[in-house]
Amino acid sequence: MFEVKLPARINVLGNPSDANEGAHQTISAAINLWGRVQVRPSEKLRFRQLDAEEPGIPHTTEFGGWDAMDYGAGFDLMVAATRTLAAYSDEFRERRAESLPEMVFQTEIPRQSGLGGSTVLVLLTLLGLVRFYRLNPRRHNHYVLSELAQRAEEKELNITCGYADRYVPLFGGLAYIDYRGKLFHAPIKEEPYCTYEPLLRFVDHFPLVMCSTGVQHQSGDVHRPMRARYLEEWARSRGDYEGGPFMVRIMKAIGDTAWKGKIALLEADFEAFGQLMNENHRLVDEMMRYCGFEQGAGEANNRIIRAGLKAGALGAKLTGAGGGGSVFMITRPGEEEGVAAALRQALGEFGYGAGKVFVPSLVREGGVIIDEGVGR
Repeated sequence: MFEVKLPARINVLGNPSDANEGAHQTISAAINLWGRVQVRPSEKLRFRQLDAEEPGIPHTTEFGGWDAMDYGAGFDLMVAATRTLAAYSDEFRERRAESLPEMVFQTEIPRQSGLGGSTVLVLLTLLGLVRFYRLNPRRHNHYVLSELAQRAEEKELNITCGYADRYVPLFGGLAYIDYRGKLFHAPIKEEPYCTYEPLLRFVDHFPLVMCSTGVQHQSGDVHRPMRARYLEEWARSRGDYEGGPFMVRIMKAIGDTAWKGKIALLEADFEAFGQLMNENHRLVDEMMRYCGFEQGAGEANNRIIRAGLKAGALGAKLTGAGGGGSVFMITRPGEEEGVAAALRQALGEFGYGAGKVFVPSLVREGGVIIDEGVGR
């Protein structure tokens, strides 16, 4: 038996330009909320998921074998991951007949919270199968698995999605990610991989406060109409990012907050970084209203953001698709707990009983395999 663990992600600046509505750049980070899967040999192909709040009550599905695996049994994310891996990997198709795994999943990432929780389950499946069948690590490297995760959700499950969620849990850290060449979501190896530039070596402290509002959302339902509108306007723009249609102009402005934020972060200028976060959120809120979302980035998100700024946060924005999910703030170093206390009070005042506030830590490494008691 071995265990695989992966962290949640936040998009710090530049989202949602991660090749979802555009092809620009983000600053994204892995944080210390974890998803896990234990993998062991089994007489049947078995998926189990333990509820984080009721760990003694597992949800289990069994298949007689790989050919019997299908959607509709409550593990569609895992099925999509497996089918996508099989379509890519001759080695997996050959070796999977040798034995069957039981995969037991558990996650502390709040469901539909905008922290990449569904993608973590896809990536856990992929990384677990690569380790279980000892597939060639060169051909099944982290870039490939990130790309396969995106294809699994978009092509198999019709979930409109970009790339940051798929890269960050595997690679970890704090990174500047470039998505040039990935606008059209071409088949794997027919477009560039993302460029993943680690930044943690340059950052002494990154004072963040996170708030999950408890308002669930389906990110694909938000991204789908925005991406369709963006692609339609991009086709009319003829490459004019400055004077073209609204969606083309605003998405470039959103992506530009990331490269500007990189400069501020390298200089430890948290005030400038916070202003860019506020601008990123303002642009996203404006874009979502333009695309027909009456509450813009979401009433709960905007309320909590206003509360955080009032409490002294330097900047605040959402970290998912909007409409619900999670927001986060950057503070002056040492002021995290004060802002967190204000947000907990705001959750109570607004009636968001399922909301949670915490001060996250950045996770330096992403995917970890724990085999026979040794982390690798």
